[in-house]
Amino acid sequence: MTATQRIAFLASHTDDAQRALADLVARHGQHEPDAADVLVALGGDGFMLQTLHRHGGLGKPVYGMKLGTVGFLMNQHNGDDLFARLDAAEPAVLRPLEMVAQTESGATFGSLAYNEVSLLRQTRQAAHIRIDLNGQTRLDELICDGVLVATAAGSTAYNFSAHGPILPLGSAVIALTPIAAFRPRRWRGALLKADTEIRFRVLDPYKRPVSATADSHEVRDVVEVMIRESRDRTVTLLFDPEHNLEERMLIEQFTSG
Repeated sequence: MTATQRIAFLASHTDDAQRALADLVARHGQHEPDAADVLVALGGDGFMLQTLHRHGGLGKPVYGMKLGTVGFLMNQHNGDDLFARLDAAEPAVLRPLEMVAQTESGATFGSLAYNEVSLLRQTRQAAHIRIDLNGQTRLDELICDGVLVATAAGSTAYNFSAHGPILPLGSAVIALTPIAAFRPRRWRGALLKADTEIRFRVLDPYKRPVSATADSHEVRDVVEVMIRESRDRTVTLLFDPEHNLEERMLIEQFTSG
């Protein structure tokens, strides 16, 4: 990247991120996202996901700098030598999940998920969920607090906390992970090809209501949720070579505590 290329700086509402935004804009100028060559997101992982949902359709690479509490998808914040860092950055191409959820009222909602789609019980009663893969029922009834499907990039987040596996980038695999499964008690989930179509059917949704969340977009009172990898949407994240996303995922698997 050269100093003539255009940057759109985007920042969360925290004081630190807003101060960094003012400093970087004063140094490098500011462009609208649709007119920029690269987007620079200032914040934490939550803000990075907001940026991808809001601007991912533009097809512009995104370079994040950590100015939040969690920064797995971000680089270290340093306002110096920005163009050199962008020029040396390594790309990681991510493909999100598509969620289509149907509710008790008959409404249909669609959303993308760069981390995971999760189904969670809405009341004190456990959820009862049937799981179909590519049109074939694989689990007649999962009794649980919930269940999720995670991308490789999102496998270190909620999925890992629910004891799901960390997936290497580029593995063309997604994780299907139960959340506090009661029956089958020993079922730990499954690794699936990324092009698998997953369909969850909520059993007894009136007595045991369930919500579905794609990253931060929640749909309440769902009766059926279809999930598959997007066929036409990708996003490119940029990472400093010494601490790229693949390296972080390896470190996560060999870190205790």
